[in-house]
Amino acid sequence: MGRVTASLSDLPLRDDLRGLTPYGAPQAPLPIALNVNENTHPVPDAVASDILDDIAVALRDVNRYPDREFTTLREGFAEYLGHGLQPEQIWAGNGSNEVLQHILQAFGGPGRTAFSFAPTYSMYPLIAQGTGARWIAGARQPDYTITPDEAAAQVEELDPDVILLCSPNNPTGTPLGLDVVEAVYEASRGIVIVDEAYQEFAPHEAPSALTLLDGRPRLAVSRTMSKAFAFAGARVGYLAADPAFIDALRLVRLPYHLSALTQAAAIAALRNSEVMLGMVEEIVEQRDRISATLEALGYTPHESWSNFVLFGGVAEPQRVWQQLYDRGVLIRDVGIPGHLRVTAGTEAETTAFLDALASIGSAS
Repeated sequence: MGRVTASLSDLPLRDDLRGLTPYGAPQAPLPIALNVNENTHPVPDAVASDILDDIAVALRDVNRYPDREFTTLREGFAEYLGHGLQPEQIWAGNGSNEVLQHILQAFGGPGRTAFSFAPTYSMYPLIAQGTGARWIAGARQPDYTITPDEAAAQVEELDPDVILLCSPNNPTGTPLGLDVVEAVYEASRGIVIVDEAYQEFAPHEAPSALTLLDGRPRLAVSRTMSKAFAFAGARVGYLAADPAFIDALRLVRLPYHLSALTQAAAIAALRNSEVMLGMVEEIVEQRDRISATLEALGYTPHESWSNFVLFGGVAEPQRVWQQLYDRGVLIRDVGIPGHLRVTAGTEAETTAFLDALASIGSAS
């Protein structure tokens, strides 16, 4: 008897998941991949060797469950973030998406709503819907900025249970003022998350929402090691919040959710943070180079405090995307009409992208 294959519609899927599509950033074996905002610089050899040494030690006890509270890792994150944070204010997961999922599991769910200002990170609605919450999208200005008054008015009107603020914003790169965060917090009764995945690429003088945590128990600030730390494959994200907030996340996490090997790798990377973050300045330099060259070619790059550039003035985004693909360069069509997004890579990768784009012709 031949194998019978069912379709998704044949399965007793949750009603609220029917018709949805999973996350699907294109994956292709092209020589220049600048589409998912990775840090394209490899981990320095000396740091990689140090990480491997720690993993080797962890392997000796891999027959035992890991530290469920990942104590040493939390201490490392608290020290790295500074601002007087204590380990009991730190949480971590397998990538910042899992950390955000924990928050939505604890504070979202059926009968509750999650909110952000669109366009923003495409995983927010997927995480919200996956945990049973209803997704609501607010609006930004045409330049993708938000004023405190506008933000507060939308939050007061919609009264969401969970608010996600991406700062700097993905996919636009737009900075978010702390006055907006404060206004949103005061206007809300629910959880406010400031997602600072790209904070290390912002100007040095740019303050972090970590400075707002004191006295705001409904506020959390999430980070990731995927970007500045060039650790996307290791899958490590983390956040800082009030200790009571952290206790809420313990209610929904799976036991031993961070493996001993993941903890060892992340601890070693943090120990080498100065070396790991040495790549950031070059990435910022390439980001600004991309913006300047795009403008010279007639495109409209948006201000970016991240490791990527969103640019407009693209008459036919899908055609330009395909022409770059055919030249061995993969960037991202994020679904904003007339726009494409490109990650700032190494100097050689940036040159390859800019040369390929120039060969297509200037913006029309």
